[in-house]
Amino acid sequence: MDSHRAAFVAEAEDGITDLNNALLALEADPEDAEAMDDVFRVAHTLKGNAAAMGYEDVSDFGHALEDLLDAVRQGDREVTPELMDLLFEGVDTVEAMVSEIADTGDVSTDPSDLESRLREMEEHGTVGGEDAGSDDGSDAGEVDDTDADDSDEGGEADEGPAEESDENTEDDADAVSVPELPDAAAALDGPVVYADVTIGEAAMAGVDAALVLQALDDQFGEHVTVPNPEALEDGEYDERFDAFVADADPAVVAEGIGALTQVESIATALVGDSDEGGEADAVDSGGDAELGAEADAESGVGADAESGVGADAESGAEADDDADAEDGAEADDDADAEDGADTEDDADDGSSDTKSDSKSGDEIKSIRVDVDQVDELYGLVEQLVTSRIKLRRELEELNAQSDALDELDKLASSLQDTAMDMRLIPFSQVSDSFPRLVRDISRDLDKRIDFEIEGDDVELDRTILTEMRDPLVHVLRNAVDHGIETPEEREAAGKDPTGHVRLTAERERDHVIIEVADDGGGLDPDQLREKAVDEGVKSREAVEAMEDDEVYDLVFHPGFSTAEEVTDVSGRGVGMDVVRTTARDLDGSVSVESEPGEGTTVRFRLPVTVAIVKVMFVDVGGTEYGIPIKSIAEVARADDIEEVHGDEIVRHEDDLYPVIRLNERLANGGAAAVGSGAGDATEVDTAGGESASATTDGGVTDEGMLVRIREETRQVALHCDAVLDQEEVVVKPLDGPLSGTPGLSGTAVLGDGDVVAVLDVVSL
Repeated sequence: MDSHRAAFVAEAEDGITDLNNALLALEADPEDAEAMDDVFRVAHTLKGNAAAMGYEDVSDFGHALEDLLDAVRQGDREVTPELMDLLFEGVDTVEAMVSEIADTGDVSTDPSDLESRLREMEEHGTVGGEDAGSDDGSDAGEVDDTDADDSDEGGEADEGPAEESDENTEDDADAVSVPELPDAAAALDGPVVYADVTIGEAAMAGVDAALVLQALDDQFGEHVTVPNPEALEDGEYDERFDAFVADADPAVVAEGIGALTQVESIATALVGDSDEGGEADAVDSGGDAELGAEADAESGVGADAESGVGADAESGAEADDDADAEDGAEADDDADAEDGADTEDDADDGSSDTKSDSKSGDEIKSIRVDVDQVDELYGLVEQLVTSRIKLRRELEELNAQSDALDELDKLASSLQDTAMDMRLIPFSQVSDSFPRLVRDISRDLDKRIDFEIEGDDVELDRTILTEMRDPLVHVLRNAVDHGIETPEEREAAGKDPTGHVRLTAERERDHVIIEVADDGGGLDPDQLREKAVDEGVKSREAVEAMEDDEVYDLVFHPGFSTAEEVTDVSGRGVGMDVVRTTARDLDGSVSVESEPGEGTTVRFRLPVTVAIVKVMFVDVGGTEYGIPIKSIAEVARADDIEEVHGDEIVRHEDDLYPVIRLNERLANGGAAAVGSGAGDATEVDTAGGESASATTDGGVTDEGMLVRIREETRQVALHCDAVLDQEEVVVKPLDGPLSGTPGLSGTAVLGDGDVVAVLDVVSL
């Protein structure tokens, strides 16, 4: 995918998410003027971006969507469920077309049927019925395209007749000083128009300039720019550049290029007329640019933000097809001419100051980087970590000390932290699409649901968020389908007929806690017990001996479902087992808490980052294994093991910890040894600040060692022969036949080339 198309797709995807959420806000409160402005702004930007890129199908469909929204904004059409369903269907169609552009560069979706329904709703207030509008409703739908565009930014109408604006333009516009004609422009056919094009500050200057060049190609044919097109597309210009256009008129050039949102201002003149103070057209990109700036400030997604794709060029070069488009465009230029001239004056007077400020304090603060490049950088950091471990081990074998290696450790750790931070993205990248999901499901089920999100600015590793999206979707579907009751059932139970679903994310040290909570009917533990017996998941004796908290975990059993009937939403007996598997594959966990009649909470505990972790190496029967340090609470000699009812336990304060002998468990579980070479036991300082040492010959005590796992992870103590060392390692997940092996979370390659299995203490 070329860079321009990638930029368009990225901004369009962000815009679609914003549009969905803005429509949800409008549906919740039709009187919310700010929500209406947000909806219209985003729809207008999407339409303009598509036009600027030459995707006419998307632009034309977006125009129909925009006209209907304008009718709503002007008060000609009411916000009704039918209208909102139609608008959401329109957003889904735009999303499908953008997806096709991302995949193939072309649009195959035919939106003509939906477009005709949008027009019918605009004109009559309903689809397939009589006019639902007021007495003059037949005229309400006739929205002049240019007027709609002009009213975007605050609804200000064109001011004054065109003739008066022309006079103001001529009085206020400065005469343009035409520079010396470059050699490349000498062969241009006359008359040659000089254009002083100001882009201004832009996050992606190269993309902005490329779109202006595209408009010059489409509208005017031959032209020469200074700097040349290659330099412009690389962003090698200082907020403005010169253009010389062959066989053109200054006013036409000013009108065509000035309409682009990327263009902050443009001044034109005929080459050869400047000595006589010839006419100059000064065109500010108008209110549309101002609106774009507001959009950029709020979300960073606007036309002048990261991608720089134009938001208001109806076709990148062409005006609207409507009969009044030409006159409307002239009126637009005339109405804005006076303000445009003033803006030009300001731009000219302050150009040097702007450049100075840009260098001193307005540098670009962020860039758009391809995900593959970030992953490649992260891979190199992983290799650096492995090489650093190898180097240190070689020096230790030679009994050598090196201050340079200590410095390398610090630099590598800093680089590692930076690379990991680059992979972190806010939870909102996933959660922003959930309000629309909940809205659609609740409408399908005729339920009323108030959905809220907290902590959408919490950051997680991109890989974790990508993998967790589908599990979160499934849990939300369950909350709406199984959790929240119908309005009638809630009222009968003395509840508010509107149910509440809350999605929260909270950072807790090196983990993130994500919860999906509802105030629905909750889970009945006795019903779960009966279901488990009926489906052969557990025996009657086993379920009766289970505590309620243990019973709730039955929902994660493969094929287990509490649904009375299969629906399009959920209840097919699949899903929650995959949810738990996904969480565990990410070195996380998931649990369920519920109160019958009060609601249910599904809680995920996930690491912030993946891949590079600190592990403690232990010896089990001559084979080396790794245990993540973050899971360890304490390391001690195994001299206090007791036997209770045939089971080994160890006491810590007032708690009992079952003892798992790794030698037996790994052998019985079939976990093959993937590395060997247990070294001498050394003193180990665990994450909890406690230490222990094994001092007998060969590093193995008579009793062995106990590694007590943190209570919140799993209340057990692991028995091993010796504790060896701790290091930061690169953990690779298990693939192929080994994937999902109980007790193993991955493998680590050590500096000497040995491969060590890293234990999963939860499934061990």
